[in-house]
Amino acid sequence: MPSPENTLPRFEKCAIVIDDALPTGLAMNAAAVLALSIGDAYGQSALGPEVKDRDGQVHAAITEVPLPILKADAQALHGIVAKALAEPDVFLVDFTSAAQAARDYGTYIESMEVTSAEDHVYVGVAVVGAKKAVQRLSGSLPLYR
Repeated sequence: MPSPENTLPRFEKCAIVIDDALPTGLAMNAAAVLALSIGDAYGQSALGPEVKDRDGQVHAAITEVPLPILKADAQALHGIVAKALAEPDVFLVDFTSAAQAARDYGTYIESMEVTSAEDHVYVGVAVVGAKKAVQRLSGSLPLYR
């Protein structure tokens, strides 16, 4: 994952991977949080232009890059995080069970400060960057249906 002083990897490919054991509502929440974090990091560079329909109604810009929502088990999510952290062409956003359970950001911070990296329970991750790098991390995973 790039440090704050480095630029982000190019937004060529993106995948969100959700824990396949999550109930549907929590899975949708995880995907939404991860997508929002990607949008915050990449801003306008992740979006195409606004679009007008035949009647002149303007539709807000959406991502030009496909955004598949995939699924994996908890062990695979840990593996994706470990590999993504070592990949310079990938921006990683992780979402843990501590984050999902927290009622406010302060509680989340406190929980993370006392949890080691190996003890994180990931409920979802997003990987963004070079096509080949993202493909290596997520290419064999099935779509979340």
